[in-house]
Amino acid sequence: MTQLRVRDAALFLGVSEDTVRRWIDRGALEAGSDGAGRKVLEGTEVARLARELAVTPEVPGATGSSARNRFVGLVTHVVMDTVMAQVELQCGPFRVVSLMSSEAARELGLAPGKVASAVVKATQVVIEAEPDPSREGEPA
Repeated sequence: MTQLRVRDAALFLGVSEDTVRRWIDRGALEAGSDGAGRKVLEGTEVARLARELAVTPEVPGATGSSARNRFVGLVTHVVMDTVMAQVELQCGPFRVVSLMSSEAARELGLAPGKVASAVVKATQVVIEAEPDPSREGEPA
């Protein structure tokens, strides 16, 4: 099982370390100690809480969609030429960049400060993770 230190759990949950410690004290999160005596949380427990806390803001007037990966945020930068536009959104802690036609960017009125959402529907998403030392030597 993956164990996370309080500071890492706070980072993934988008809260302060003090908030995580208060949740532990209240019993909302269960913590143990690692070999060095540091407070740690089970990764599955942090993942459960992350799902409970996840709230995707709605964009007014948005229609239904089969895409499940929606990042709502603020447009922070737009670079446009006669054919293409590069649009940057800040979606919480995540920066999302999209390339689209200039015509589409103008029709959507994309400009810094506008609320918009990046919708991702992909059959190929690359996931990266640190190697699990307990699985060394096993075939991939």
